[in-house]
Amino acid sequence: MNRRTQPKPEEAARLERAFEAVFTTVTGYNALDERIAKTHAKKGCLLMVLAHPEIPLHNNPAELGARARVRKRDVSFGPRTHEGAQAWDTFMTLAETATKLGVSFYRYIHDRVSGACQMPSLADLIEERAQVLNLGASWNTS
Repeated sequence: MNRRTQPKPEEAARLERAFEAVFTTVTGYNALDERIAKTHAKKGCLLMVLAHPEIPLHNNPAELGARARVRKRDVSFGPRTHEGAQAWDTFMTLAETATKLGVSFYRYIHDRVSGACQMPSLADLIEERAQVLNLGASWNTS
């Protein structure tokens, strides 16, 4: 894994100035000027990576997770009730979370439905993983 480091204050300031130069430009073309202004309004989120270099620069995992939900909806023509939609969302979220944690979704559901509860909860596994990931000093809130 390529580990990025936090930029030096001078480099972060240079990048912020460059962002300002690009996203305060006025072209005279209304649609483009509106788009530039909308992007400028998101400056805090877009430049957050300067303070938190461990943030991924893309959202591919989120996009892939949403795609599984869309495929299920397309195949089965969607849920029939509001409760059905909630059940879909719950189970799709559990399945994605289990997969990301390296846990067999089938085994996890069987463990919970059977009442055995021999496997740790997904919440406990997430907490353990967060401790191991060591997200960097920039996320330390203590």
